[in-house]
Amino acid sequence: MLAYPYIGSGPYCYANSLAMALGPAAPSPSTIEVLTGSPFGFHLYAGVLPLFDPYGWDDRGIDDAIALLGWVCRRQSADDDVQALAMLRDAVKEASPVLAGPLEMGLLRHLPGMTGPIEADHFVAVLEVDDTRIRFHDPHGCPYATLPTREFLTAWRADTIAYAATRYTMRSDFRRVRDVTTEAALHAALPGAVAWLRGRDDLAMPPGTIGGAAAVDRLAGMVAGGLDSRTRDHLAHFAIRVGARRLTDAATALAGLGHGRAAAVATRQARLVGSLQYDVVSGRTSAAAETLRRLAPTYEELATALSSQRRASR
Repeated sequence: MLAYPYIGSGPYCYANSLAMALGPAAPSPSTIEVLTGSPFGFHLYAGVLPLFDPYGWDDRGIDDAIALLGWVCRRQSADDDVQALAMLRDAVKEASPVLAGPLEMGLLRHLPGMTGPIEADHFVAVLEVDDTRIRFHDPHGCPYATLPTREFLTAWRADTIAYAATRYTMRSDFRRVRDVTTEAALHAALPGAVAWLRGRDDLAMPPGTIGGAAAVDRLAGMVAGGLDSRTRDHLAHFAIRVGARRLTDAATALAGLGHGRAAAVATRQARLVGSLQYDVVSGRTSAAAETLRRLAPTYEELATALSSQRRASR
């Protein structure tokens, strides 16, 4: 089964913002996304919110990708608006752009329709800071966007982002300390991919959260029984789109590394997830549930394929 690369728009704020922060030496956002580990898993947060990524990936993935690429950076957070503004101003003066996030997307009022918290995270690359205005590249289609400083800080506080361990999180002072090719970084990421697919022992899931095949099967039952409007909209507007793209990028990367068996599994996953878009939007619940049941066992199939490839290459 051929892996067809995808080029186009999509909710890749995480990888796009990091690519802007790294500058001309950055690999493609698609490569960065694979290095973060996001394609390698699925979980139902609190048993109800479907996400096509492994639990615990959200914050850890950026740091993993930075390290795999041979870079280091300074990660900081703050306790209040005053401290956060001073921290951000100093970082931008030293070297911009600064990677800021997570932010509450619903409070980014330069985006049409955003009038209040929606519990969705977002990342941006901050360029300029003063007491009245913050200018940033927003990978959601808004270069050189601006917000009043107080509004930006309110969104950046991230009070409604469940996984955010700290407020006003940012990364700056990006420096390359090792020369690492994209191919070498991707090869080095594969053990982590297997760990994400099979669940990391060092990450305890919160109550009700489940991952892997059991989570996909649970979602199939939820779809068959009828989704509430919030979950349906989450799948249609975000989760399916980003999930299919992540798996497509993973398949493309694996094919490029010569991992044909794993690439074939990831391509099959991408095709299954991508086909959910029409069925969920049009209300074809039986078809969507059947697709999810076919998807459920593929995560272990991918872990097995990657593990076999690693043993064969030793």
